[in-house]
Amino acid sequence: MRDSFHTRLGFILAAAGSAIGLGNIWGFPTQVANHGGAAFLLVYLVVIVVLAVPALYTELSIGHAAQANPVKALTMLSQTSRPITAASGKTIGYLNVIGAVLMLSFYHLVAAWMVAEGLTSLLTALNLTALTHWTDTPSILRDIILLLVFVAFTFGIVINGVQNGIERWARRLMPLLVVLLLGLIAFIGTLPGASDGFRAYLVPDFSSMWSADLIVSAMGQAFFSLSIGLGGMMIYGSYLSKGTRLGRLTWSVAALDTLVAFLAGLLIIPALYVAMAQGLSVTEGEQLIGEGRLIFQVLPDLFEQLGAAGAWLGFGFFALLSIAALTSTIATAEVPIAYAIETHQISRRKAAGIIAGCISLIGCALVIWFEPLFNWVVTYVTQFQLPLSGLFYFIVLGWFWQRSNRVRELAGTQWRYRLLFWHLRLVCPLLLAWVFVDVAL
Repeated sequence: MRDSFHTRLGFILAAAGSAIGLGNIWGFPTQVANHGGAAFLLVYLVVIVVLAVPALYTELSIGHAAQANPVKALTMLSQTSRPITAASGKTIGYLNVIGAVLMLSFYHLVAAWMVAEGLTSLLTALNLTALTHWTDTPSILRDIILLLVFVAFTFGIVINGVQNGIERWARRLMPLLVVLLLGLIAFIGTLPGASDGFRAYLVPDFSSMWSADLIVSAMGQAFFSLSIGLGGMMIYGSYLSKGTRLGRLTWSVAALDTLVAFLAGLLIIPALYVAMAQGLSVTEGEQLIGEGRLIFQVLPDLFEQLGAAGAWLGFGFFALLSIAALTSTIATAEVPIAYAIETHQISRRKAAGIIAGCISLIGCALVIWFEPLFNWVVTYVTQFQLPLSGLFYFIVLGWFWQRSNRVRELAGTQWRYRLLFWHLRLVCPLLLAWVFVDVAL
């Protein structure tokens, strides 16, 4: 008998945890700041409704209907009178498993860097500065050790299954993440320059609202922020009982993810303006610095300038990022684990051990041969695998999946469901193809 979620709340917290990753905390805020402030936020909210929620519903529906891992689910629901459709479903399913393993490999390395920054801040706050040399000095040994520690955390949770592992830890980690986020916002809000950051974040620049660049950026951010395209949401959907109605659950997950992304903006943008008030450089041309340099250069420099309070602030911030990373890795890890259990009939413990070993080996290879491998793996997963899989999910639901397709069945009863079906069948694939082409170019 397959494991399953015990409660609706447990599923919502786990699925939202999967969606709430590093992209929400370092990607979304700078996208907002660099695209007209709240104007981007308004477009983003529209895009969530038009594209991201349908994409999330589609992935959950595929897993829920098949009650299986992505390889089996996509193969089963892609079966039509033409054998090529089932073959394409199986291919995308295998790409989901491979993509999940690759994503976990580089994500655990990024998480290792965050753990190093957090430990450095904690040791500094405790006046144990003599011990910070190891954590604060990048090295192959440091990165490998911390990567393996984070892998142990991830698989130490998923090895216990859905109810006793994923759901139980989602109930612990998600409230802690929100509390940390609110506490950091409150502290940053008291510092000089923060009010300018709140203004830049919350006041819209409507002149840029209708630019194609803003709209495409909003679509890309909305799609990627909900963790769609690697099968994590599909496998979570498969752990819901057959009679579960997915509509409200989908909206709840999307709403919680969007709320955390919004709160992250209330932290990051004011923090950048506080850094600016401290004399730090936070821009490149007319754009605010984002992503890697924001997290590992600008903000640590700010925390250092704030003295003892800054050390505790830095520890809290990197603890926040580490929790966000962990809630994402435990969801993604379930994709290859479920495939191994259901396809090769092995125990969860053995499957978790094999997958953890593979991820550790690939992760160590990324550390050792960082320059030629890291950017290639990240680019493959984020710019190719995610949009391609998301596009294929829409094709499965709208074109391949015939029997037991609830959306297709409802389309024959009321006009609003007919509109929804054609929205999923045509509009969403075209919008996602637009994002795919824009990213590829």
